Amino acid sequence: MDTTFLITAFVTLFVVMDPIGLTTVFIALTHGTNDVHRRAVAYRSCIVAAGVLTLFTFFGDAVLGFIGISMSAFRISGGILLFLTALEMLFERRTKRREDRAEEEDFPDPSVFPMAIPMLAGPGSIASMILLADQAGGAFALGGVLAVMLLVLLIALAFFLQAGRVEKALGRTGIIVTTRLLGMLLAALAVQLILDGLRDFGIGLA
Repeated sequence: MDTTFLITAFVTLFVVMDPIGLTTVFIALTHGTNDVHRRAVAYRSCIVAAGVLTLFTFFGDAVLGFIGISMSAFRISGGILLFLTALEMLFERRTKRREDRAEEEDFPDPSVFPMAIPMLAGPGSIASMILLADQAGGAFALGGVLAVMLLVLLIALAFFLQAGRVEKALGRTGIIVTTRLLGMLLAALAVQLILDGLRDFGIGLA
């Protein structure tokens, strides 16, 4: 197995998934929940992302093609959904819902969306896995790609499990400021995904 190829795969997936950056998003999305719920979200999001990425590693474009969805359409839909999440972060709708449900401890679950899909297993990481699977050129190398993907997700999980300590360090004001900033960045990322998808269809600015 080519070590250089595995290092390239690790760097590619680490940069695309960005576990460090996603930790702050994870904190914002789970702010106000208890530790048990936060750990459950962390584990569930990484497990779901691993399943989705494994599926696309083996079947790739055939999965989307079977149901008639192009990667471009996937980018646009993911961008729209992320934009809606960004609006909730910017206007405190998530915080208000959590406060309303605090007594029942019935917290919203962002593990599948948006943490697993499309933050961890988004168009970028899915496309990367499809490309790396094509480049692997053998079952042994393909297994290496899957191992690298799982390693990146384990790193993300480790960061997520430390979110409580980071949240305490930031404090309530820090969390509010961080949530607003991340909402703006998430909105920009959503718009970029939509533009990339439209550009693939030949629509957009040159």
